[in-house]
Amino acid sequence: MTALSRRQFVAGTAALAAAPFTARAQAWPNKPIRFVVPFAPGGSSEIIARSAAGELTKSLGQNVFVDNKPGASGNIAMQEVARADDQHTLILGHIGTLAVNPYMYAKLPYDANKDFKPISLLAKVPSLYVVHPNVPAKDLKEFLALVKAKPAQMNYGSAGNGSAGHLAMEYLKMASGIFITHIPYRGTGPQLTDLLAGRLEAASVGASAILPHIKAGKLRCIATGSTQRLPQLPDVPTVAEQGFPGFEMTQWYGMLAPSSMAQAHIDKLAAETSKGMKNASAMERLTHDAAEAVGSSPAQFAQFIAAEQKRWKAVVDRAKIRAE
Repeated sequence: MTALSRRQFVAGTAALAAAPFTARAQAWPNKPIRFVVPFAPGGSSEIIARSAAGELTKSLGQNVFVDNKPGASGNIAMQEVARADDQHTLILGHIGTLAVNPYMYAKLPYDANKDFKPISLLAKVPSLYVVHPNVPAKDLKEFLALVKAKPAQMNYGSAGNGSAGHLAMEYLKMASGIFITHIPYRGTGPQLTDLLAGRLEAASVGASAILPHIKAGKLRCIATGSTQRLPQLPDVPTVAEQGFPGFEMTQWYGMLAPSSMAQAHIDKLAAETSKGMKNASAMERLTHDAAEAVGSSPAQFAQFIAAEQKRWKAVVDRAKIRAE
């Protein structure tokens, strides 16, 4: 073997030996992925996030775990994830953090459009309007009449300023002309504790989180924010049916990554997430909780966010919703 041949042989052998290690170094994900939920456990956000995380865990070959980090209407978690550059951190986007907070706060510690890359719209959840059984109102009409008869004497709770429940009730207040005091909590779980105990008269909560309490008779649903009646609650009319044509209030949740995440990882996540959310088992699981699985592309999700920002900016300005 000539000297040149020996050099070529050694170089080729070294390349072959290094190939598996290079492939492993470039493989992604190469460690567990943290999926941050900017709200306390116990609400629709956790149900959607865990469903998506479960599907991704199966398809990516790495554990995708949910990390609840509530506080400041989701701003604490959004700020933390915006700065994450480990390529293994995601966040659950929401109507509040993406479409309301930018207009509710004079200054945010994150830019909803520049600091994140949309991956996929995961699911939509209809908002339900409920009251404690002690409230003598069987439907929306009776509830509105009761509130008008007791101005400033009744309270409603939400998962926090800018949460979907806050928006849903303010939207109803705008449409009906009622006044009812807002009591913000640090998440749906703490809010439900007081609502179930009768310390709150009313609330609007995502169907996924509250259906079991309605079916158990612990809360009374007086209206749904959906465009049509829900199969799970066929006897409960929509808000639109009860005197407010065109009224619709639906929560939504999507997956985003920090803007620093490599586009190749975004593309992989988008493909697997879309496939996972359209999986029969995921769709069946979410339908059981009255949620609609979506699984959109990044471009579709970006367009959806832009449309929602335009819609809710007008609501926030008109209702004068501001951070407290």
